[in-house]
Amino acid sequence: MAERVIIAGAGHAAGQLVTSLKQQKFMGQIILIGDEPYLPYQRPPLSKKFLSGDLLIERLYVKPPAFYDDPQIEQHLGVCVTSIDRDSKSLQTDSGGNIVYDKLILSLGSRARRLAIEGSDLDGVHYLRNIADVSGIQSELEGKKNVVIVGAGYIGLEVAAVTRQLGHDVTVIEMADRVMSRVVSPEISDFYQVEHAGHGVKLRLSTGITAFRGEDRINGVETADGDVIPADFVIVGIGILPNIELATDAGLVVDNGIVVDDRCQTSDSSIYSVGDCTAHPNTIYDRQIRLESVHNALEQARTVAGNICGKEMHYSQVPWFWSDQYDLKLQIAGLSEGYDSIIIRGNPADRSFACLYLKDNRLIATDAVNSAKEFVQSKALIASRTIVDRDKLADKEVELKELVE
Repeated sequence: MAERVIIAGAGHAAGQLVTSLKQQKFMGQIILIGDEPYLPYQRPPLSKKFLSGDLLIERLYVKPPAFYDDPQIEQHLGVCVTSIDRDSKSLQTDSGGNIVYDKLILSLGSRARRLAIEGSDLDGVHYLRNIADVSGIQSELEGKKNVVIVGAGYIGLEVAAVTRQLGHDVTVIEMADRVMSRVVSPEISDFYQVEHAGHGVKLRLSTGITAFRGEDRINGVETADGDVIPADFVIVGIGILPNIELATDAGLVVDNGIVVDDRCQTSDSSIYSVGDCTAHPNTIYDRQIRLESVHNALEQARTVAGNICGKEMHYSQVPWFWSDQYDLKLQIAGLSEGYDSIIIRGNPADRSFACLYLKDNRLIATDAVNSAKEFVQSKALIASRTIVDRDKLADKEVELKELVE
């Protein structure tokens, strides 16, 4: 068993790694290195209750600070890993440290994709990826009225819901012709567009932006069709990029993420990787995937901890995600890419329904809106790859778990 494990990156997955290693009775040294000055914390609340002020920072932590007050755990916070020397099994940090490992776990996460347009460096242009980002946005909420959000994905729409409920005038600009176009069907997009419009959010779809306007501080967003939308501040949410550079420089195999096997092991047997930055095989979908998902990060962390502690653990599960907007909880099971038909189970007018995605008469994904039972039961049906009866699938009186073979 390894005597010294280094975790590079101190996000949600890192918190689970420390927890799982201790649960698995790992007796060696655990070294946690993170570039933020915070212990591992949860990111999903950042664009929801933490942004709105309904959740204090202490509630974000995966484990309370006292959990890490353990001679077995060494913390290096506010420190970046700058390079990995695989031959000597050591790494360098920007604090000048050289640390040797037996096993290294890359929990490097991801970063917000940046806009490179005129005015992108003006004050008042924000991204939302970490606690510092949220603090910057919160400083804008008092005394400012016009909020422009660039991007209508999960983050953009969650922030739109929060800022609208706080009383701001909100405009969302999206290049695609519908919201959340990358992850949901047109039927789900239409439902959410109606909901946001009903709350007073102005949606500008099929609209690109060419510049942020202002002197030292932003005061407007110029669109590709020549409009200038007034903006007291802007929040950009146009996706993320996996942090793969450290692995690339170290010569690890990288392909839209740090490539790992079903044990979460990289091309170097002494190095594992978990979370947003990894690309892993999934037997349910018969392909390599990279997931931006809390569930994925936590389960990969548990898998790595088990393998380091001598258990043979393999990871391949139905992915799942969620998004909270107003009083709507969207829960997504599976990956809908490549579906050939859909079934709407329930009535969207009731604000509780599910969109079921089929391929070759097998359920491959479910979007459940305020419908937790459909979300939970669909995961087993997706994993089973059962050929389903479409009439039964559409019948709310037939429970999805009854269709699993």
